[in-house]
Amino acid sequence: MATNMAPHNLKEICDACMAYIDNKEIDVDGLMQYVKAPDFPTGGTIYGYSGVKEAFHTGRGRIILRAKASIETYKDRERIIVNEIPYQLNKAEMIKKQWDLCNDKKIEGITEIRDESDRDGMRIVYELRRDAVSGVVLNNLYKYTSLQTSFSVNNIALVAGRPIMLNLRDQVHHFVEHRHEVVIRRTKYELAQAEKRAHILEGLLIAIDNLDAVIKIIRESASPDIARDELMGKFSLSEIQSRAILDMRLRTLTGLERDKLKEEYTELMNHINFLKNILNDEPLRMKIIKDEIQEIKDKYGDARKTDIVYAGDDIRMEDIIADEDVVITISHMGYIKRTSLTEYKSQNRGGKGSKGSATRDEDFIEHMFIASTHAYLLLFTEKGQVFWLRAYEVPEGNKTSKGRAIQNLLNIPADDKVKAFINVRSLSEEEYINNNFIVLCTKENIIKKTTLEAYSRPRANGINAITIREGDQLLEAALTNGKNEIMIATKFGKVCRFPEEKVRPMGRNASGVIAVDLNDEEGAKNEVIGMICIDDLQSNVLVVSEKGYGKRSEIDEYRITNRGGKGVKTINVTEKTGHLVAIKSVTDANDLMIITKEGITIRLSVAALRVMGRATQGVRLINISEEDEIAAVTKVDHEEDEVENGTIDDNSVQNSPETDAEKGTEPTDNVE
Repeated sequence: MATNMAPHNLKEICDACMAYIDNKEIDVDGLMQYVKAPDFPTGGTIYGYSGVKEAFHTGRGRIILRAKASIETYKDRERIIVNEIPYQLNKAEMIKKQWDLCNDKKIEGITEIRDESDRDGMRIVYELRRDAVSGVVLNNLYKYTSLQTSFSVNNIALVAGRPIMLNLRDQVHHFVEHRHEVVIRRTKYELAQAEKRAHILEGLLIAIDNLDAVIKIIRESASPDIARDELMGKFSLSEIQSRAILDMRLRTLTGLERDKLKEEYTELMNHINFLKNILNDEPLRMKIIKDEIQEIKDKYGDARKTDIVYAGDDIRMEDIIADEDVVITISHMGYIKRTSLTEYKSQNRGGKGSKGSATRDEDFIEHMFIASTHAYLLLFTEKGQVFWLRAYEVPEGNKTSKGRAIQNLLNIPADDKVKAFINVRSLSEEEYINNNFIVLCTKENIIKKTTLEAYSRPRANGINAITIREGDQLLEAALTNGKNEIMIATKFGKVCRFPEEKVRPMGRNASGVIAVDLNDEEGAKNEVIGMICIDDLQSNVLVVSEKGYGKRSEIDEYRITNRGGKGVKTINVTEKTGHLVAIKSVTDANDLMIITKEGITIRLSVAALRVMGRATQGVRLINISEEDEIAAVTKVDHEEDEVENGTIDDNSVQNSPETDAEKGTEPTDNVE
């Protein structure tokens, strides 16, 4: 019958055997605290734990093995580096098949595969095209090539001459029983040998004590056989003892040799008593087995070579990852990382660069929040897809590192990009997911609300969060409790404020409903430019126009209407201000990052903007050329001295004259 047992780590197996000796009632789950998984000599990664659990519990299971890969950046291009491959895999044959798949266009994005392995270790390099997404290419390599293989465990062994399927506990039990039998048989053999030697020594000691009589018998005997018989009759010796006396050398008769014989006999009798104790005392035998296993572990044990990735929603992952708070940062250009909260607590707040991040000159930290390592990040793309990322799956970095591009962590298509992020505490807590909602807003005036429960079953390739019509794209996503207020802003400077209850919950694949009445002007098409969900009436509404004007208003300035209304004026749109491009909910604790289409960036404090009427033109936030326009506006946490010298020019908000602020009048009659 066939059998296929996986190799394991010696240290873990030794620990499991000793744990079994200490507690014969231990079960498979108890032993799995010591034996985490098989350990393959070629390293790699065990991907998913269900196969391991099945193999340990039943003796049969399928274990997924992956090569160990990393992403490097070289000359503005990314490359995949493989340092360890799955067990029993031929490296040269694997590379040849992978290149054949690249030539057949089944795997795209790879321009070259090089084997740079040397005496220092394995290194296979996959050079990628400039536009290739490394995470997608790596996932395709796992999917279509032997960078991901499986090992089928089949633990059939002969037990008392019969083939039996053994689980982990059975294997440990039978091995310990085998060692027990070895100790008994070895001890019996050693005891027999020791008793034989003791029998001879007893005869030699008798001869030494009666030396003159023994010598006389030997001298007077005509042959060795006669002397042997005489000694046996005279001193009641056995034939073996008599032969040993006759074979005794003359040097044995010296005083020193006589003392050595007596000392050897004493030690031998002590050893015989010890061996008899072993045969009569099972706990002592088990202690010997345990000591020998410990000796093997200390002499030959080494660290694990194969990592374990607890894929999917495997509960064991929750057991091994500490539930602690970390800081998640996402940059404007889509770089993400997590940092220990202690790094931020240990810093003096308020110093320049205290956020710290090695982003590009045109990049900055756009989202920064504290999340549990067990939390979920829901990432929404402009085409309406949603992807999941556990907080502990976000690459770890220090405060000054840039992080990893989100596209390298998720299977996001090349023509799509992440548009919105939501931090969710749990996708399994029933009360939480049933009492929270996700509100989505699109550019073409569509709003949709769906219960968080609809997003509680993550998939590697993402799912559809909202059906986006042709020419439309997702703008915002917000987590609500069902009791918030929603404010939708349009390009022509109107804002519609309505209770969240006005948007009924609907299915995940639904398109949504009309958010506001887009009253297109002649020769220009109106569109939604942003959405905010209000749960704190103490915050303010901040709007920015495309020519660099903006202002801050009280929320109460905007009267509540029904969904689908025209809304009220939020800024006096003129040729000088340009159309509205952004709406944000802000407090004095925020800063504003503004980026123009020509790449100019400014950061200014919200506290420096005084609150003014909603229908005013506002103040100039940034001086831009006539050809330039505002490209993006983002709210970030405020930090003192973060703005570099000279970034804010003389025409910025901090130096704007009061006379530039109040323009336009309050509308008197706005129809829904």
